[in-house]
Amino acid sequence: MKKSLQLSILEELFNPAINEWTFNGASTRELTHCYHDYPARMIPQIAEKLIDLYGRNAKLLFDPYCGTGTSLVEGVIRGIDVIGTDINPLARMISQAKTSMPSFFALDNSIRHFNDFVLRSQAINLEKPPLIPGISRIEFWFKPQVIEKLLRLKIFIETLEDDNVCLFFKIAFSETVRESSNTRNDEFKLYRYQPEKLKLFNPNVFYIMSSKLKRNRLGLERFVSLMSQFKSTESVPIAKIYGFNTVEGIPEEYIRKNSVDIVVTSPPYGDSHTTVAYGQYSRLSAAWLGLEEPEGVDRKLMGGKIQKKIPRLPSEQLTETIELIAQKDQKRANEVASFYQDLYKSITNVAQVIKPGGFACYVVGNRKVKGIVLPTDVAIINFFSSLGYEHIDTHNRVIPNKRMPLRNSPTNVVGINDETMTREYIVVMRRRRRAGVVAEKQSVYRTQSKKEKTKSKKKRAISKKAKRRSGKRG
Repeated sequence: MKKSLQLSILEELFNPAINEWTFNGASTRELTHCYHDYPARMIPQIAEKLIDLYGRNAKLLFDPYCGTGTSLVEGVIRGIDVIGTDINPLARMISQAKTSMPSFFALDNSIRHFNDFVLRSQAINLEKPPLIPGISRIEFWFKPQVIEKLLRLKIFIETLEDDNVCLFFKIAFSETVRESSNTRNDEFKLYRYQPEKLKLFNPNVFYIMSSKLKRNRLGLERFVSLMSQFKSTESVPIAKIYGFNTVEGIPEEYIRKNSVDIVVTSPPYGDSHTTVAYGQYSRLSAAWLGLEEPEGVDRKLMGGKIQKKIPRLPSEQLTETIELIAQKDQKRANEVASFYQDLYKSITNVAQVIKPGGFACYVVGNRKVKGIVLPTDVAIINFFSSLGYEHIDTHNRVIPNKRMPLRNSPTNVVGINDETMTREYIVVMRRRRRAGVVAEKQSVYRTQSKKEKTKSKKKRAISKKAKRRSGKRG
């Protein structure tokens, strides 16, 4: 007799191993996960566990904010076709590299040529700094000797003919750019080293690049070893990475409605200028790689366009929290509300591509604004529930190691500190099996809005008529 989903979940709740989500001490850099650092990465153990719990028979996984592709890698090694999208071109490039398998013959041949290049290439005589679109003051961010070596590396990479090998080298080059820049490497935002530290800073550019290639080569070998279980070409899972913004919509030519078995993702925590500035982190590397608009990524993120009024959202607790923030600072409340409005738009679009019975797994953090905790986990539940989904579980995770201080100064006032996020919430929702429920819920929401607009127009028309009559009487 087949177990019901509810019974399986009850059994899992009382299993300590299944209920443990901290993964303290676990290596997060196995396989191609070792390729590139990135802000606020989902650790692979979370994606792995979510897929094993809720995507056992999944054929298609979707990550609407895929970042550097953690969930995509974990999906393909389990034989699942994966689709990811991200508006950051550097993140997409890293995701593509992490799910690609270049020929080892071609790769090793190129690495030998690179080692020979490092030994024999001549320094370039630069009369003036090169023009790198996207970096207005290149000598502010890089020392002259670093610029010259990076330029030589860039020229070498441009000679590589194999696309997958070239991609492999570009990822190592991206990290080399970041680590050899004058940027403080313990920060994700662009902060230059203090003058005292800068005087002593003398990065070995070629060594950094060589070490990245060596490390990534080992990770790739382990990844390919796992992928070798798929013997025939037909059985090899496919990874597709796109650049569309789920806030604006999901193109049907990329993902059909009712086609996704499981979504495993971690959306941004909030408006980027106050939390994680993905664009700032990526800007220097993206510019050296010639990627489009490296300086404009943060403006495109959720909440990038600030609304003048707080929008109506289907989450009572979130609405009340934003109103509390508005009592302290209306501008910050508008910024926060703009982020959640975009998140709701994105979820509305994501909800439609998941199959009836399929799962949406969102890993979120509840940040603070003006000392008030924003209930993002509850908002996710409310948003999906309004679209015909049921709440299966919320797993709590203590974050054991995180690249941010345990306390910060959100007001920038000396002596006033507050705790940063030390806990994550893994929200699991399931689409009800009755097909079409998302479209029905969405149309009801829109119809209500139209009715309100119609009433408002009628009131204005009546008011105008009354004014005209009173004018004639006068």
